[in-house]
Amino acid sequence: MKKKIVLEYPLNSSPKVLYPRLSTPGGLAEWFADDVNLKGNIYFFIWEGTEQRAELVHRKENKYIRFKWIDDPEEPVFEFRINVDELTGDVALVISDTIDEDDEDDAVSLWDSQISELKHVLGS
Repeated sequence: MKKKIVLEYPLNSSPKVLYPRLSTPGGLAEWFADDVNLKGNIYFFIWEGTEQRAELVHRKENKYIRFKWIDDPEEPVFEFRINVDELTGDVALVISDTIDEDDEDDAVSLWDSQISELKHVLGS
């Protein structure tokens, strides 16, 4: 059974600094995957020698980027969204992902660890 999760992580960064780390192969390879290649609209994510392909579905600069896994047609989109609080200016990264219901703890733990890496890369 699939389940959509939405996770929010406050980050000490600006959208202009954060967005390239969510949308470019070099930026994504700094924290999300071991390596990332881009051909057209297809991102090739490599983790421990295993490649997964995702298509860029939609993006708005400094706001969000949405991908759809190609190798698993059952797998819906995943999205990185940058939220900026209008009052405080605080920046948060909101991640929407679809996971197997049984794997929720593992998925959240994996995202926590990847975001920890992203915070390290951003120096926050």
